[in-house]
This record gives sequence, structure tokens and C-alpha cells, in this order.
Amino acid sequence: MDEVTFKSDTVLSDVHLYTPNHRHLMVRLNGMGQPVFLSQFKLLWNRDSRTDSGAEGDGRGALLAEETPPSGPGSARPPPGSGHSDATSQVGLGTRLDEDGDLDVERRPPTASDPEPAGPPRDKVHPTILTQEEEDPLADGARESSPQDIVRIEHTMATPLEDVGKQVWRGALLLADYILFQRDLFQGRTVLELGAGTGLASIIAATVARTVYCTDVGADLLAMCQRNIALNGHLTAAGGGVVKVKELDWLRDDLCTDPEVPFSWSQEDVSDLYSHTTILLAAEVFYDDDLTDALFKTLSRLAHKLQNACTAILSVEKRLNFTLRHLDVTCEAYDHFRSWLRRLEGLADGRLRFAVERVEASFPQLLVYERIQQLELWKIFVEPVM
Repeated sequence: MDEVTFKSDTVLSDVHLYTPNHRHLMVRLNGMGQPVFLSQFKLLWNRDSRTDSGAEGDGRGALLAEETPPSGPGSARPPPGSGHSDATSQVGLGTRLDEDGDLDVERRPPTASDPEPAGPPRDKVHPTILTQEEEDPLADGARESSPQDIVRIEHTMATPLEDVGKQVWRGALLLADYILFQRDLFQGRTVLELGAGTGLASIIAATVARTVYCTDVGADLLAMCQRNIALNGHLTAAGGGVVKVKELDWLRDDLCTDPEVPFSWSQEDVSDLYSHTTILLAAEVFYDDDLTDALFKTLSRLAHKLQNACTAILSVEKRLNFTLRHLDVTCEAYDHFRSWLRRLEGLADGRLRFAVERVEASFPQLLVYERIQQLELWKIFVEPVM
């Protein structure tokens, strides 16, 4: 695969968009016939200080993608004779055109007075994609030799909309960022992630939490989740956390407890979920109004069944799109998400109180990714009415 093939319904995460093609490694085909790639993330934490929350921003608990050679636009010089003209040879020769005949605008070189750009350089916003794999990543020898500070995630790229959960999204990286920053908040807790996708946030949560229920729908996606959990067993085992991959369909009122169904719930797991869960997570699941409705209804339904007060932490990206209906740039999915937050704040059913708070994304960035201003983190505090 030299290039990613796009179709009319293709969706590609920005995390993968800026990964150069020559660094893609396809490790297998999934059950849907889609190519699966393997990304490697590096944890830069002081293992003697893992119980610290990292609130001082000293780099503890940092999760960083390995640096790669510059690969963004303009990072490579064109070879001689390729049709690209050297800028210095064009001075004073009139209008410059590129090889396609388009106007080639010369950019002003940066000066010492220019402000430092916020965040990492553009060519470092993507994870490293391994270039070769010499052994089965799940083989016993591979697990034993895995560095203790490496997170390995299998994912797909350029999927149809219904399979976007198989990609890694910036919102999941922001949520993982926050978990590493607020380690004390997750220490020894029982956590439920809704719409976990590849399981990245669940894996990071399990480095400090007691139990993490990593949930989504679709046997193929859940199998990928399970494989990612196995790939990172060295991390969760070190922290004593347990990750359980389960099916949780937002369109169903009850959990699936049929033992014949893959990733179903045992009665013991159901009891533990309702008795001990205090934190719920969801990242990048607010792109469709019907799914957003189902997510918030599920969150409310779970909150009424949980025996303890809980906090939901939601990560969302405010995506701007031009629509023919409005003939303007809008963010309808985000607006629908915000309308639900307002609805929860005004909800008074006599049993639970919902309080909504936005978390400013000013906490130290512990991952190398592009933390754009459209990325937001929200908390919903759910407490019984006294």
C-alpha cells in the first residue's frame, strides 16, 4: 500500500492524515477486509513518581509519539531536474509558477522577532507508524520484550463513517492527556468508557484505575480493542489495573448478559459496574445527532442505576462544516452536544442533580499532537438530590 485510497464516504483522522505514507505498516486485514496498522506511542514518565499527578507540568506521565523526520509540506527539497525551480534562481525573473502552472507565492522567511508558534511543529503531530514487524506482536516473546514505556495501538485509516471508531482521534489523545495529568482522580477507581474505539483512553486509565470497562459495539471493533489491551498488558499489569472489553449498545436499555454472545456481561461484572463505578468517559462520539441523543440517554440511564455519585468526562472536537442548507459554515453536531449539556443542567427529576463544567485545556500537554482550540473537555457531575 503506497497510498491511502479514498472513496466518497471516506473519513480520515487528522492523527493519521499527517503520517507520511512511507511509514505505514499494515499488519493484517480485519474481519471486514480493512487494512489494520500499528502505531507506537512512548510513555515518558518517571516510573519512581508514577503516583504523582503531574500537576506541575514537569513531564511526569507524559505520553509522546516518537519523533519522525519532517514530513509535512515543504519539508523535503525537490531533486534536481524534477521541474521545481530553485527560489534563488527566480529572483527578478517575474512571476513564478509551479510545475502545474499555478502561481507560486514565495513566503516570507521567519525572523527573530516572530513569536514562537504555540504547540509542537506541524510535522510532529502524528504518531510513529512502524516500518517493519519481525514478529507477531502478540507472541509471548514480543510481550516480554516490550519496553515498559511503550503503548502500541492497532487501528485502521480512511474508514467509512460507521467505522470511525477504528481510528485514533485527537479527542481520545486529549482525554488520555487529562487522565495522565489527573492521575490521583483515577487512582483505584472503577471506570466505564463509552464508545471506546481503539481503547487508547481505557488503556491509559488502567495504569492507575482498579477496573476499566472498555465498551463499544461491533464484534470486529471490540476484537481490535481486546487485541490492543493484550498488546499493552505490560502497562496495565504494572499499575494493577484490569481492563474488561464489553459490548454496550446505547440503543438498548439493558446490558447483554447472554453468555453465547461475544463480549457479553457476566452477572458479576454487572454487579461490579453498578456498585463501584464513579467515573465515565467518552471521547469523540458526538459527530451524529442520533448517536449524541443515544449517548446522553445512556449516560442518564446509567447514572440512575449507579450506587455512587459519578463524574462523566467528555472530550469533543468542534468541527466546522459548510452546509448547503445554511449556505454557511456551521457546527451542528457540536451545537447539538451543547444543547444536551444545557438540558442536563435544567433536568430536575427529584433524584439526581447534574452539574456541568468545562475544563480549560490549559493543563500541560503530555502528548505530541495538535491541541487545536476546537478541542474541548467537559465534566458532568452527577449527585443524588438530598
